[in-house]
Amino acid sequence: MIARPALQQAIQTALQRSRVVALIGARQTGKTTLARQFVPLNSVNYFDLEDPVSLLRLEEPMTTLRSLTGTVVIDEIQRRPDLFPLLRVLSDRDPLPARFLILGSASPDLLRAASESLAGRMEIVSVSGFRLAEIGAQNMERHWLRGGFPLSFLAQSEEDSLAWRKNFTQLLLERDLPLWGARVSTTTLLRFWMMLAHYHGQVWNAAEPARALGISQTSARNYLDLLEGVFMVRVLPPWHENLSKRQVKAPKIYFRDSGLLHFLLGIRSVLDLQVHPKSGASWEGYAMEEVLKALQPQEAYFWATHNGAELDLFLVHQGRRLGVECKRMDAPRLTPSMRAALEDLRLDRLLVFYPGERAYPLTERVWVLPLIALADEGFDPWQDPAKW
Repeated sequence: MIARPALQQAIQTALQRSRVVALIGARQTGKTTLARQFVPLNSVNYFDLEDPVSLLRLEEPMTTLRSLTGTVVIDEIQRRPDLFPLLRVLSDRDPLPARFLILGSASPDLLRAASESLAGRMEIVSVSGFRLAEIGAQNMERHWLRGGFPLSFLAQSEEDSLAWRKNFTQLLLERDLPLWGARVSTTTLLRFWMMLAHYHGQVWNAAEPARALGISQTSARNYLDLLEGVFMVRVLPPWHENLSKRQVKAPKIYFRDSGLLHFLLGIRSVLDLQVHPKSGASWEGYAMEEVLKALQPQEAYFWATHNGAELDLFLVHQGRRLGVECKRMDAPRLTPSMRAALEDLRLDRLLVFYPGERAYPLTERVWVLPLIALADEGFDPWQDPAKW
């Protein structure tokens, strides 16, 4: 098992200051493993709503939960949305005998129900797959190929990792999404998901996949919302304000996990990946996800104009404006797009991440950094560049 001290500390801190803490993320990202660091599986305070015994214990939920003290874990809570109003009542007790750690596998309705019932009482901790800081810089190539899902990354062989991703995709489509209320043909949604892999890193246009699949644009948008809701894709919004330049106002699409992207693109090995036409887009999306997971900015956008200027990520981080470019090249150089972004977006700093090993400046505000810099748990984009 790979230790995840930063996540454990984030959960511990959240439990100390909030009455209810929600661990939110896709299936198989390690939420249950993290929860068991706080409450053992065999404890009376642990409820797994996929376990018939736990469901039986919660037939009378108020009676069962009211008597518990300490930290109480409820796993797969999206299966029982009726528990949210009850948790509001239990978390309002004074003095407070118990705090609740709830785990949700990204049902789109989960956050909506929780935010309505537990407004002002709940803190959310997002759990993704392994980050570069957790698996080490020496494992970056395997991390890029296999993705961050623990059982995919830790598989004994490439074949085992690929088989896991295939099974994960099948179970999500055939079991989980229908269970969460999705009324979509499994075959149609798989075809849409595979088509979406070819849009990775591109501006979204619902008309093209709708035409290819013979569905309406509304259905295509609904399918995209569904995959976004289960944390399979990231819909990155555009930044636009009242500037003189005409700006792109449609979102971009990225796969959150590079391993699933590679499975759907038919990429089976490092060699396949290196020669695939989507290799550059895959690496740039992988790098962007690592940046977002490492920094957890308050706001994240991309920026592009119809004149050709663009910026991969425009982040509002710690109250300042940070630009990020991800380039799969040997030695990135200052480009007209970077100059335009610095001026038009009034960036405090622009960082260019690349696969190399050396950091170097392009200007006073623009630095090129190796992606492995994010393997440092204490990475700070505002620190003195000389320390990189």
